Amino acid sequence: MRFATLSATLLLAACATTTLAEHEAAPAAPSTDMSGEWIVDLSTDPAEPYTKPMILTLAPDGAVAGSFYESAIEAGRWKTDRGRTCVSFRTTDGVGPYHTAACLVGERVQGQTWAEHRNFLFNWNATRE
Repeated sequence: MRFATLSATLLLAACATTTLAEHEAAPAAPSTDMSGEWIVDLSTDPAEPYTKPMILTLAPDGAVAGSFYESAIEAGRWKTDRGRTCVSFRTTDGVGPYHTAACLVGERVQGQTWAEHRNFLFNWNATRE
């Protein structure tokens, strides 16, 4: 009986052990943290780059704070679900609201901003600063 228990313990230990090379070769889990400083590409013509900053702070309670297009985020929420992390928030230009939704895709953010009072919807991408 002792031999069977010892054999089973050794077998489990051998199965659970990985070599350093196997550990280093394993792909890293994708980041789900959107917090930080981003450069938003709002260019409509590749020959004329147009970028603005986005700063996101994702709180444990699901709140989003920071700024987008140099305007403070007035209200925002974030969530990781279905394999991706996304944010939604509202900013203003002093005339009307801008509603933004964006998701982390790999190491980039893909988003869109809607300004009903300006009659536009703009798709954009962002990279970490």
